Amino acid sequence: MPEVPLTLMWRLAVAALGGLAVGIEREWSVKRGRHVPHFAGTRTFLLLGLLGALGAHFITTGLAAAGASLIIAAALLVVVAYAITSKKEDVGGTTEVAALIVLAAGAVAGTGQLTLASALFALTTLVLVEKSRFHTFVARIRSYELMAAVRFGVLALVVFPLLPPGPIGPPPGLHPQELWALVLLFSGLSFLSYLVLRMIGLQRGYGVAGLLGGLMSSTAVTLHFSRDSRQQPALGPLLATGVIAACTTLPARVVLLTAALNPHLALYALPYLVPPCLGGLLVIGLALCRRSRTSPRANLPRNPLRLAAAMTMAGAFQLVLWLTGWLTQQLGTSGLLVSAGLAGLTDVDAVIYSMYKLGTADALVATAAKALAVAVLANTLFKAGLALVVGRGVYRAAVIGGFAVLILSSLAPLLLLP
Repeated sequence: MPEVPLTLMWRLAVAALGGLAVGIEREWSVKRGRHVPHFAGTRTFLLLGLLGALGAHFITTGLAAAGASLIIAAALLVVVAYAITSKKEDVGGTTEVAALIVLAAGAVAGTGQLTLASALFALTTLVLVEKSRFHTFVARIRSYELMAAVRFGVLALVVFPLLPPGPIGPPPGLHPQELWALVLLFSGLSFLSYLVLRMIGLQRGYGVAGLLGGLMSSTAVTLHFSRDSRQQPALGPLLATGVIAACTTLPARVVLLTAALNPHLALYALPYLVPPCLGGLLVIGLALCRRSRTSPRANLPRNPLRLAAAMTMAGAFQLVLWLTGWLTQQLGTSGLLVSAGLAGLTDVDAVIYSMYKLGTADALVATAAKALAVAVLANTLFKAGLALVVGRGVYRAAVIGGFAVLILSSLAPLLLLP
C-alpha cells in the first residue's frame, strides 16, 4: 500500500527537527569554546536525521537495497570522520556517537514510531547540554562511593538471582531470596541515607531519608538509625526525627494500599489511621522548631553500604518473622485481632493483603478495619522497643517522646471508637 504523503512528511519533519536540535547544541558548544571544531554542525545533523528517515522509508516500501545503502553510507561517513579527527587534536567521540544516534533515531521516525524517535532526540540533546553537570557529578564521586555502588549492583543483579527461592529445611523453612532481599533493603536504605545526607546536609537529611525509607520499611529505618546512634551519639535528635518521620508514613501507606485493594475498607480504616499520622506530623513539626541551626559535628560514614550490619539485621529480622509466624499459626483464625497484632509486629503488608479480602463482606468490614489499626499499633510498639534496645545516648530520650505520641494516637481510636 503506497505511503500517504502527509504521513511521510510528518516522519521526515520529526527526523529533521530532531537532528536540527542536536546539531544546534553541537555547533553552540564549538562557538562557546567547549570543543574544537567537529565534522558536523547544524546542517549536517539535520541531513543525517533525514537520511535515516528516508533509508527506513525505502526499506519499508520495498526498496530495501536503496534504503540500506543510504543508512550504511551515512554511518561509514561518521566512522571515517572520527578516524580523521582522532588523528589530530580531538580524540573524543561524543559528536560522532551523537551523529549515529541521530541517524538511528531518524530511521525510527521513518518507520512511523514518532514518539520513540522524539524521545531519542530529546534525550540525546539533554545529555549533550548537561555535559558540565555530568562532569561535576563524576568529579565529586569518591572512590569508596563508586565501590559501594558497584558492590550493590553485584549483590542485587548477580547474587540475588542465583539464590534459590526456597523453602529449605523443615517448615516454615529458609527462604534465601527473601533473606537476601532484606539484606538489599537494609544496604540500599543505608546507601540512600548516605546520598541524601551528602546532598542536603545533616539537618534536613535524616528527616528526608526517614520519609523515603519509611515508604519501603519503617522497621528497617528504625533499626538502621538506632544503630547509627551508637556510632554518632551527637546525631541522636536528628536520627530520632528520621525514625518518627518513617513511622509517620506507615499509617498513610496502609491507607493507600488498602484503598487500592478495597476502597470501602479504606474508608472504615480512616478514623483509626488518621490520628497517628497527625500525631507523627505534630512531633516532626515540634522537632523542626526546636532544632538548633548549627549542625552537629559528625562525619559521613566511609562505608555507605554497611553490608555486615545489614546481614546481621536481616538475620534478626528473619528470626522475628519465624517467631511471629509460629505464634499466629498456634492461635489460628479465631483470634483475628490478636493474629493481626502478632503478624503486624514485623509485616503490616501481610495484614493488609489478608484483611482486604475479609473486608469485602459488609458484616466484617469494621472488624477488618480495626485489625489494620491493631497491626499498625503493634508495629509501632515493636519499633519503639527496637529503638530503646538498639539505640544509645540522647537518641533514646529524643525518640521515646515521639513514639509515645504515635502509640497514644494509635491506641485512642481503638479504645474510643465502637
